[in-house]
Amino acid sequence: MEESIQKQLNLDKRYMRMALIWAENSYCKRRQVGAILVKDKMIISDGYNGTPSGFENVCEDENNMTKPYVLHAEANAITKVARSNNSSEGATLYVTSSPCIECAKLIIQAGIKRVVYADSYRLSDGLDLLKRANIETVSIVIDK
Repeated sequence: MEESIQKQLNLDKRYMRMALIWAENSYCKRRQVGAILVKDKMIISDGYNGTPSGFENVCEDENNMTKPYVLHAEANAITKVARSNNSSEGATLYVTSSPCIECAKLIIQAGIKRVVYADSYRLSDGLDLLKRANIETVSIVIDK
């Protein structure tokens, strides 16, 4: 493997391990997802799935279904960077699960150019939309 490709893969694996650790912050029981937004080898934002600020930290209802107002990790990372002085233009998003279609729309609008994910979400429409928008998508396997 070419040295620069191997270097990028090693970096991708390191950032993905960080996203996996960040997912542990989630209070969600059904699935914990973490996201790290990286630009110029600097982490500019992070996020995990959970309820909006000020809400109770309970993601599931009494039937163990995810509450409709739970934010996805990608949405939290993107809105967090929007409140900072950083720009996500040209950044890479590392997320532990491939994006849903709603998050894919946010990724496109945020100017993110590359998405690296570990697990596949049950639907592939988010990845399909990212590919249609010429955003590089990379699936990597992480030894946990």
